[in-house]
Amino acid sequence: MSKNIAILSTVVNFDLYQKSSPLFPKGIPKYVIDGTNGMHAMDSICYMFKKLKNQNIDWLIMADEDVLFIDSNLVFSLIEEMEKGNYSVCGVRDGGVIPHRIQNPYCVNTFFSILNFKEINDLWNEKEVLKNQYVLKGEFDDDLNLLRGDFSQESLFEPYYCFYFWLRRKGKKFLFLDATVPFKEDNIANMVSDLNGNPILYHTWYARSYGSNEKHSKRIDVIFDKVQKAQEYSIDPPIVFKDHTYAYKKYCYKLLNRIKTKLKSALA
Repeated sequence: MSKNIAILSTVVNFDLYQKSSPLFPKGIPKYVIDGTNGMHAMDSICYMFKKLKNQNIDWLIMADEDVLFIDSNLVFSLIEEMEKGNYSVCGVRDGGVIPHRIQNPYCVNTFFSILNFKEINDLWNEKEVLKNQYVLKGEFDDDLNLLRGDFSQESLFEPYYCFYFWLRRKGKKFLFLDATVPFKEDNIANMVSDLNGNPILYHTWYARSYGSNEKHSKRIDVIFDKVQKAQEYSIDPPIVFKDHTYAYKKYCYKLLNRIKTKLKSALA
């Protein structure tokens, strides 16, 4: 199997990242996109391809800072399965699996996923991708009958859905993982398992609230305590990317759109 594997996090809470990243898969490069200036979702994905396109990465693991790995070595087994089965994307559906995620089941939620980065990077076309934020009724043929939760096949809730719709329209295969609610006292966090039912990680959600919201901070710390007792730490400093002009460009973009809207209304 190819050894050119890396992990990327778009981080909004560096205090939480400092605690969770030592649990990340060991022996691979760690990259960070600084999201403290508002960069996230599809903007982060576009920036990711810009910054990583020449880094000789074959497989890219995407994990948020509120992901706490239980057994990080299992991601390497997943990559082997993806390689054998010619899968391009691996992750958890954003609808029908996690109780409070009732959106589109044809896409994965980006809190944790694995990409065949080399393959996708060779195809990458930002303008083309951004035109795919739509879904046609009956377009995809996934068997959704076994999904436990609610979902919306027409949902466009997340702006990054266009990335996954684009890949599906390119004929790329998705390997979907299961997720469950592991704690009776916490109906927010979920546990993601591999194809054999082995726990890979907990996703706590609400990374932004860690350290500032007492409820979520305590809830996340409880899960940390469960994981840390059986873990060895590996402190590998990440390579950090930050677009220092992002917030300004985003402001100008929104302002320009407001002006265009007002002009259209005035001319109507």
